[in-house]
Amino acid sequence: MESTTVSDLENQQFLGSSSDTPPTISKSVLCRLYVSHFLSTWNSRLFEFGAVLFLASIFRDTLLYASVYALVRSLSSVLFSSSLGSVVDRSNRLKAIRMSIVWQRLPVVASCACFLVLLQPSSSSYLSPLVFIAAVLFACVEKLAASANSVAVERDWAIVISNALHISKQDLNATMRRIDLFCKLLAPLAVSLIDGFSTRLAIWIVLVWNFTTVWVEYIAIAQVYKSVPNLERLPDTIESTTQSLSDPWRAYFASPMVLPSFALSLLYLTVLSFGPTMTTYLLHSTSFTSIQVSTMRIGAILVEIAGTWVAPVLMRRIGPIRSGLWFLNWQFACLAAPVASFAMFRDVVQQGRAATCLVVGVALSRLGLWGFDLSIQLLIQEGIDPQSRAKFSSTEIALQSIWELVSFAMTIVFPHPEQFKFPVYISYGAITMAAICFATYVRRERGHLLHMDRCMGEKVRIRTLGR
Repeated sequence: MESTTVSDLENQQFLGSSSDTPPTISKSVLCRLYVSHFLSTWNSRLFEFGAVLFLASIFRDTLLYASVYALVRSLSSVLFSSSLGSVVDRSNRLKAIRMSIVWQRLPVVASCACFLVLLQPSSSSYLSPLVFIAAVLFACVEKLAASANSVAVERDWAIVISNALHISKQDLNATMRRIDLFCKLLAPLAVSLIDGFSTRLAIWIVLVWNFTTVWVEYIAIAQVYKSVPNLERLPDTIESTTQSLSDPWRAYFASPMVLPSFALSLLYLTVLSFGPTMTTYLLHSTSFTSIQVSTMRIGAILVEIAGTWVAPVLMRRIGPIRSGLWFLNWQFACLAAPVASFAMFRDVVQQGRAATCLVVGVALSRLGLWGFDLSIQLLIQEGIDPQSRAKFSSTEIALQSIWELVSFAMTIVFPHPEQFKFPVYISYGAITMAAICFATYVRRERGHLLHMDRCMGEKVRIRTLGR
């Protein structure tokens, strides 16, 4: 009986008031919020993927420039994201979000100008490295501004708007994540199609698109701010103390939400996704064609989008803690067979079967990944003090970037296709550690991992109560 009561309280705490009818103004506010979030995410995805294509076209004989570009961009997130979150927490919400929009768009415009210069055949040998360095620095600014925008909107504004308009946080979070995944699917496809026709045209389109849509995004988010008075921070709630680079990290690891956040971050240490590493492996070490791999990637993203529909329903029924446990276990189970196949299969035919098993397992596991992500996002939204939400979330982003860098390092240490099994094992080990971290948090919060009476069946529970 006690375990049932704990579960009921847990559900009541996080269900929100989704049954309430939102005010008429809520549709207009949400529409503007979604437009702003879509433009921010779409432009970020468009530029992120487009820059790789542009560099590949400019420097055709080497991968050095693209590698340095990606590495420095990720390092900037590791070094500065956490301290940037503290600035967001201390700033006026509208001013902070508007600055993030401007500092996302202007560096993209400047980077595209750099790419156009580098694309010129007449570029001098001494000018090209300087222009490339400038493009890298602009990309770092864009990365940090995009992180600040994402943290502010998804981890702070979403909570205030949800409470003010009596909207379910689960549904709001899921819709915004659905927008992210939609942009993840279509933005790279759009820029790659244009680049296949003309790299110069693709650069100009990215440049003009970012310059023109910044005004729409800028105005839309301002209208959201004016429509929700609760977004205005009172002067006495804004911190003014100066913090060192290490302060956000100390606050992060001292937070009661560090275990679920750390568990989510560990999932970024992986090659078990349709990212560059696994895609390269499938193209070079299996019989799959590029069209087949692209189709598989689309299928995996569709599973991810399905996860954004399943997660809110499950969280309403059992709460975010238990749903997080279920989703993480789903991901763990889906990847067990692919990982085992790399250890068992040796010859060429068996390796082909292992690759097929890998594709199916990774695709199915994405439902668990994003369901777990949404569950943890809700827990962090509810569990972190409003004055430190951005600082905590931006530190989490920095930690995720660290694990991403480690995943890149794995392929440097194990560069050959026949060694791909070792990064696979390490990736599965990271999921195992994530499961341990989250299970520790669940046990601490609820006193148990499973409802034994529910696991053993209703009849057993009734007989137990009868005694």
